[in-house]
Amino acid sequence: MKWHSSHSVKYNIGIVITVAILLEAISAVQYYYAHHLLNDELELRVLSELRFKAFALQQTLEQAELSLQEHLWYINEYLEEPDSMFVATQRLIHVNEKVVGGCLAFVPNYYPQKGRLFEPYAYEECDTIKVEQIGGKDGHDYTENPAFLRMMSVKRPFWSDPYKYESATGPLSLTTYSYPLLDKQGEIIAVCGIDVSLSWLGDTLNARHIHSSSFDLFLTGTGELIAGPSEDRVSQQRVQHLVALINDSTVRRESTNNERVKVINFYDEERHDEGFIYYASMKNAPQWQVALVCYEDEAFGKVKTMRLYVSLLMLAGFLLLLLVIRRTVNNVIHLQRANMEKERISGELRIAQNIQQQMLPKQFPPYPERDDIDIYGSLVPAREVGGDIFDFFLRDEKLFFCIGDVSGKGVPSAMVMAQTHSLFRMATSREHNPARIMQTINEVVCEGNDTNMFITLFIGILDLPTGRLRYCNAGHDHPILTGKDTTEIPAMANLPIGTFSDFRYEGQEQYLPAGTMIFLYTDGLTEAKNNQHKQFGLERVRKVVGENSLSTPKQLLKWMDDEVHRFTEGAEQSDDLTMLAIRYTPKEEVDWLNESITLTNDIHQVSLLNAFVKSVAQKLEIESVLARKLQLAVEEAVVNVMDYAYPVGKDGSVTITAKGNGKNIKLVIRDSGIPFDPTVTAKTDTTLSAEERPIGGLGILLVRELMDSINYERIDGKNVLTLTKRIKE
Repeated sequence: MKWHSSHSVKYNIGIVITVAILLEAISAVQYYYAHHLLNDELELRVLSELRFKAFALQQTLEQAELSLQEHLWYINEYLEEPDSMFVATQRLIHVNEKVVGGCLAFVPNYYPQKGRLFEPYAYEECDTIKVEQIGGKDGHDYTENPAFLRMMSVKRPFWSDPYKYESATGPLSLTTYSYPLLDKQGEIIAVCGIDVSLSWLGDTLNARHIHSSSFDLFLTGTGELIAGPSEDRVSQQRVQHLVALINDSTVRRESTNNERVKVINFYDEERHDEGFIYYASMKNAPQWQVALVCYEDEAFGKVKTMRLYVSLLMLAGFLLLLLVIRRTVNNVIHLQRANMEKERISGELRIAQNIQQQMLPKQFPPYPERDDIDIYGSLVPAREVGGDIFDFFLRDEKLFFCIGDVSGKGVPSAMVMAQTHSLFRMATSREHNPARIMQTINEVVCEGNDTNMFITLFIGILDLPTGRLRYCNAGHDHPILTGKDTTEIPAMANLPIGTFSDFRYEGQEQYLPAGTMIFLYTDGLTEAKNNQHKQFGLERVRKVVGENSLSTPKQLLKWMDDEVHRFTEGAEQSDDLTMLAIRYTPKEEVDWLNESITLTNDIHQVSLLNAFVKSVAQKLEIESVLARKLQLAVEEAVVNVMDYAYPVGKDGSVTITAKGNGKNIKLVIRDSGIPFDPTVTAKTDTTLSAEERPIGGLGILLVRELMDSINYERIDGKNVLTLTKRIKE
């Protein structure tokens, strides 16, 4: 009877829970589909409005383009009469009320009688059109204007990003359309520009919305705000917050009715409501962005109210169920909690293992396009997660690599391993001195190291063009070099990472012959034990490496792993086992061209440099387009040296050596100035003005774009910058 009663209670509880789940499922399905349908309808309406707003803006810009093109005949007709160009600029703004200014910026000395710079400029002021010649006026040199320089480079029309202009009638929001004026040979003789007012944009296009609280934003392709709602309707603080969200790529998602429309969900602190930002880029140039903001309470208010009523009913039902089943399910809940906790711990360990494996290099061979380096590595943790680390990457023709072992095992060691990996990547992003890298990692690890954990770590930096290996060892096992002979890399007895924050690490260096292989490992290899508790030992490691000195890194690690498994005879692994092998195989190429030129740090000698590069290009039969790129890259690099390598007023020299073999050209720039590594200069923010940008960054960015590789070394007290470019396949 007792058994029957217990069984009946469980059966009834099961029925009640099943019914409750079914009711909740029905409610959830209803809410989901209602919300989904409303969301689809909202997105379709948003898409229609975005098209309309984008079309309105695009039509204004296209009308401005058309008005300019329709008056090009007049400019070409009277091109021989420079004074007629003043009339031409007046005509550019006379026929379109949105055009408030126009100019013709001629290439220097096009009209010798007008001087070097001739730029007729017409503008609207107090309902009249005024014209003046502004070229050279008050130091105005339009040849240095970014828009003029861009036009001379691309030779095709483009719109500028909007900007603010203080006119006599007040501030204006403008955008400029630049158009090339070509001669019969297709060369640019002038840049024609018209200024289009956008001051009307915010109020006009925010006059109609799908909801009363909705509003529009217009942004440039780089995310700068062009126009938005008036201040009395939406605060500028809220507008700037929404612009920042649009520019944050981590929060966007694709619209379900996607026509290149993206959606951002956000919470509005002022309204205390969820909101949506729908935005897309204009199809035609300029590819500005148009965004529509709407809110949850207006879009989904009714369906949320329905969901609330259903939830209240369900809550009442669940309260009743809780009164019935509370005592019965207490023991079951405790058991479930225990099982869930166990599952949670197991799941977290699996996730931690996956995260740890994702941090390590996993693509082999990592650089299949290169024939001067071959790498292979492996890490086998003793538990779910381990405390070993290895990593490598290429930057500016240098191979940065490391291997390390955190004291202890399990999750604490894995956490320190992850921190060390991140610190290695961070410290090497702008530094190539292994001792300073090690110093930086040690100082950070020592902060708050209450557990007194330490890390043995070896950091190496191999310069691939020269074979120069710089390294620093923090208490780690000495790597083994194998080639003609098998030896250990001599390493100073620096303390492990995490011991003393003020310890000063010392680095070392040596040159690697072609064909050398570096074998790095953790003590999990030498201390691997068999069933008799004997260790694998360093001598066995040396023997395996020596016997396989001609093998590939992957083969070496496989044979080492096989040898360890044969030795341990299936005994349980007691420590993490990590190995990394690097073979250095530089390709010898004979340069049949080897010429040099030495210049003083005088900017006026750039013409000699250009002549030198042109001569080298002709001898190597380099096509004209590539030759111009080489000339521009070398000029940027050399001018950088002339400007910053020597103190002001101090004479110095820079030597440029060109080497070529018909397939590649290598340009080596040497100077005896102050140590300066341009390859670690922070990337230039091209959205800043020229005055706000740091010195040298943009030039080096340009050199990186033009050349295949850029490499810096400080050798014998000289800065040595090597630029390499493939000239023929």
